[in-house]
Amino acid sequence: MRVISLLSLLILLVSCKEEKQQGPKNLKVGTYQALLKVNDSLDMPFIFEVLSSNKLQIFNAEEQIEVDEISYRNDSVFIKPPVFDSYIAAKLTETGLEGNYVHEDLNRTVPIRAIFGELNRFKTSGKPQTNVSGNWETTFSPDSEADSYVAKGIFKQDHQKVTGTFRTMTGDYRYLEGVLDGNQLKLSTFDGAHAYLFNATVTDSSMQGMFYSGNHFKEPFIAKRNEFFELPDANNLTFLKEGYDKVAFSFPDENGNMVSLEDERFKNKVVLVQIMGTWCPNCMDESKFLANYYKNNKDKDFEIVGLAFEYTKTEEKAFTNIERLKNRLNIDYPVLLAQYGTASKVSAQEKLPMLNHVLSYPTTIFIDKTGTVRKIHTGFNGPATGDKYTEFTEEFDQFVAGLLEE
Repeated sequence: MRVISLLSLLILLVSCKEEKQQGPKNLKVGTYQALLKVNDSLDMPFIFEVLSSNKLQIFNAEEQIEVDEISYRNDSVFIKPPVFDSYIAAKLTETGLEGNYVHEDLNRTVPIRAIFGELNRFKTSGKPQTNVSGNWETTFSPDSEADSYVAKGIFKQDHQKVTGTFRTMTGDYRYLEGVLDGNQLKLSTFDGAHAYLFNATVTDSSMQGMFYSGNHFKEPFIAKRNEFFELPDANNLTFLKEGYDKVAFSFPDENGNMVSLEDERFKNKVVLVQIMGTWCPNCMDESKFLANYYKNNKDKDFEIVGLAFEYTKTEEKAFTNIERLKNRLNIDYPVLLAQYGTASKVSAQEKLPMLNHVLSYPTTIFIDKTGTVRKIHTGFNGPATGDKYTEFTEEFDQFVAGLLEE
C-alpha cells in the first residue's frame, strides 16, 4: 500500500512538472501592461484586458479597441488587431507573454512583453510640478528646415493622468494617454499598427522632448503654451491646379472593374472622393465617420468613393486589406485600388495630376452634382481632438446638405 502511494505521488509530481514546463495554453483573463521595446533603455507601454481566450480590449484614453482575432499554436499566441495589417506573435509565460509585434509589409519587428496583473500604463515617482491642460504651439524637428512641421498639442490633466493629442496639418496622433511624473510628461498610444511614445521635460509654459514611432523613427519637438494658436485652414492646403475644375480617374474595384466618375452611379450626384490607405490611422477614423454618414444619406443623390494607396507588395494583398477594412468598419461605398507597392504621396499626386499635391492621407474632395470640385479638405480631425472633431462634423453636415439642395 505504501509502495502504491509513493508511486502515485511520483506520478503526480512528474505530471505537475510536465504541466509546468508546458506553461499556460491560453491567455489568462485579466489586465496586462504591454511594453514595446523602443530602444535598449526605453519601452512604450499600453494597457490591454483579456476578456476571454479569444477576445481582448486595448485601451488608449477614451478609446477601446476590441480584438477578436486570437489564435494559439503550441505555447504561442497570435494576436491580430482589427483593420490594420500587423500582428503580435508571442510565447505565453507564467507572468504574461513575450515575443514580437510584426509588420511584415514594412519589414518591421518590435520586441514586446506583457505583464499580467500590472494595471498602470506608466510608473510614477513624483507629484506633478505643473498642469499641462490647455493648448500648446508645437514644432517637431525644429532644427531641420526640410523636416520641420507645426502641431497643436491639446491636453487635459487630472492629478497625474494626462490625455489628449497633437493635431498637425495632416491629421492627429489619435488618443494619447499618460502621466506627468514630476516635470516629465510621458504619453503613449497603440492602435494595433502604430506605436507612439512622447517624452518631454515640461515647465508651466514650455516643453522639450522626443517623439518615437516604434523602434524605427524618432524626432525632437518643442512646445510653448499658447491658448490662441491655430493651425492653417485644412480647406486651403490642397487645391486644383490652374485650368482644372474637375477630378478624373479610372481605378479597379475588387472585381477588376474599372471605375470612374463618368460612371452612371455618380452622375448628377454629390460625390466625395476619399484619398486614403488601409494602413492609415486617421483614414480609419475618417472611414468610420464616412461609413456611418453614407449609410444614413445614400438615398439622397449622394455617393462616396475611396481611392486606396497601399504600400503592400502585391495587388492581391492590397485588395485583401481593402476588403478587411470594409468588413470591419461596415463600409458600403466602393474603395478602389489606386496604387500598390508604395504609399508615396509624390506617386499619389502623379495618379491625380490635377491636384497641386497630395499632402496628407486622408484628403477628401467634395464634388457637386455638375462634377465641379467645391472643396478639398486635407487630413482629418478624429474624435481624439474633442471640440475640433465636433466642429468638423458640424461643418461637414452643413456643407454637404448645401450641395444636396442645389
